Amino acid sequence: MTPQTDLQAGAAVKAADRAHVFHSWSAQELIDPLAVAGAEGSYFWDHDGKRYLDLASGLVFANIGYQHPKVVAAIQEQAARMTTFAPAFAIEARSEAARLIAERTPGDLDKIFFTNGGADAVEHAVRMARLHTGRAKVLAAYRSYHGGTQQAVNITGDPRRWASDTATAGVVHFWAPYLYRSRFYAETEEQECARALDHLETTIAFEGPGTIAAIILETVPGTAGIMVPPPGYLAGVRELCDKHGIVFILDEVMAGFGRTGEWFAADLFDVTPDLMTFAKGVNSGYVPLGGVAISGAIAETFGKRPYPGGLTYSGHPLACAAAVATIEVMAEEATVENAKNLGASVVGPGLRELAERHASVGEVRGVGMFWALELVKNRETREPLVPYNAAGEAGAAMAAFGAAARKAGVWPFVNMNRTHFVPPLNASESEVKEGLAALDTALSAADAYTEQGYSGTDQGRIRAVTRIRP
Repeated sequence: MTPQTDLQAGAAVKAADRAHVFHSWSAQELIDPLAVAGAEGSYFWDHDGKRYLDLASGLVFANIGYQHPKVVAAIQEQAARMTTFAPAFAIEARSEAARLIAERTPGDLDKIFFTNGGADAVEHAVRMARLHTGRAKVLAAYRSYHGGTQQAVNITGDPRRWASDTATAGVVHFWAPYLYRSRFYAETEEQECARALDHLETTIAFEGPGTIAAIILETVPGTAGIMVPPPGYLAGVRELCDKHGIVFILDEVMAGFGRTGEWFAADLFDVTPDLMTFAKGVNSGYVPLGGVAISGAIAETFGKRPYPGGLTYSGHPLACAAAVATIEVMAEEATVENAKNLGASVVGPGLRELAERHASVGEVRGVGMFWALELVKNRETREPLVPYNAAGEAGAAMAAFGAAARKAGVWPFVNMNRTHFVPPLNASESEVKEGLAALDTALSAADAYTEQGYSGTDQGRIRAVTRIRP
């Protein structure tokens, strides 16, 4: 597709949006959504004809980019054969999607319950855990995001929970490892891992192991900052769950389907949960789809006992046909391998090179096509470039960075004091380098908000005696 300029069409789209669309997570009168005219591959464009390299993959779901012809054709073919059908029946697209997913999930996660997206996948995983154990509490991490529905948002650890949290959801939050801003005063990954596990074990003991149904973690936290857990941490959580009969849930909604350079991020750590949620990359977001991959033991709980839950569109034929085609495309085109190789050889080195040139970059972290730059005012104190949960004028530094990125022709993923580098997994090396060059330009805008009372390129790796720990 070639971007075309049609200002009148763009104005009409914007007017209808502003008149009738109620946007999520937004003060409706304070937003100005971009009117998008089209998308293809790693790019989208507006009605002015301006093209953007999508470094956010939508909301980290367009793992194979936009308008992949084989997936589009599969949706069209399925629509011609059977657009929809009730979930109680066995149909080819649904069965094949479940089979292909189960082939790739770790361990014995061989039963697939389909949902419409990630949040309701988390809702159902928690329900299954509670029914399986007969217990009520769920332990979840601060600095996490698990969805916007009532239970999922209460499990979430970030500030989007606050408005809905009445302390009645049976959720207890704890600190997961995050060495750069360690809550455990750790100096090494080994210390961070050991102290985080000790903290979790103490939390379990004081909450009462026999009251806890599940511990849920994003395998690699996404929106909260792409903090890859230290070696041994997830295995340690698995051991604690086994010790106390607690269901271990891994949320792979964002990290799954190749984002980390493996089909599932759990494969990076050789850990198998009892339940695993997925969505987004399962079909690159072409049609809404999510699900729960279920272990044999939990599936057996509902062998002769009805599972009290379901959705009208569970395993929708169009969504499942898109999933089948997406998984087949990813296998044929070595998409997961591309994410792994480019992450190691181009993205990681490129971002670290940017960090050496820009005073605003405090830390680079990530794996595969799943990276974050933590932006700071001062590398030595690690004070965030903007305060935690900043809004309005307090967030001006990140707003300036985002505007500079868009001006440079990329659409960034910005959250709090971070920008994430999460392009489509099948982006080319030249596209990745284009994105890195645009970030180089945009980071100069962030640099203008830093304190310049220090020198040297390695300050970001030096742990100060006193530093800010938000």
